Amino acid sequence: MRTPAKNTPKAPRVSLPYLCGAVGGPLFVSAFLIQGFVRPDYDPMRHPVSSLALGPSGWAQVANFVVTGLLMLVFAVGLRQDLSASGRHSTWGPLLIGLYAIGLIGAGVFPTDPVSGYPPGSPALGEHTWQGRLHDFPFSLLVFAALTAACFVFARRFAGWGEPGWAVYSGISGLVFIGAFVVAGLGFSQTEGFVELGGLFQRISITAGFSWVSLLAVHLMRTPRGSVPARPV
Repeated sequence: MRTPAKNTPKAPRVSLPYLCGAVGGPLFVSAFLIQGFVRPDYDPMRHPVSSLALGPSGWAQVANFVVTGLLMLVFAVGLRQDLSASGRHSTWGPLLIGLYAIGLIGAGVFPTDPVSGYPPGSPALGEHTWQGRLHDFPFSLLVFAALTAACFVFARRFAGWGEPGWAVYSGISGLVFIGAFVVAGLGFSQTEGFVELGGLFQRISITAGFSWVSLLAVHLMRTPRGSVPARPV
């Protein structure tokens, strides 16, 4: 007499969308750190990451924005499909990551205006061009708003899925991401006392938020389907 087969969880799945989500953040951060280190007259403590798209070698940062955005867009589409298939339904989480991806692509296509004296010879706050306005709004704002919201949405989802550690981590990541972004904005708007630290706080913000996306992709890729009960939230 045969023993009935147990309903065991499926093995962790390695998929292209999850791989895209996992590598996108480290790729973006590594690229802007290297560019900031080798670029003459560029001060990572003071200048925005977006300013690396200005000047003769600006194409490298433009490509960094666009490629990372495309990777995150693939991740968002695959994430939506996989969560639905595994019973962990979430509409807003993948949608917000998709909007974040679109923001990255747009921020690359439309370069920022000079700020904080970079490139050399430009004023601390120069004239606003139409490309620079599009870079700031809607695209850069979309990056930070959508990813912050995604952190909080997944914090709530993970709480419902019975993963309190990931719920707390997601919430803290969202707070650090948006908090450091606000401080960086004070520096880039030439607020006294913050100008020399604008670039530093932007890098803290980006590293916290983009690392969360990558670790989210790795975590979900390694979580077998059916191993965590889906709970309504």
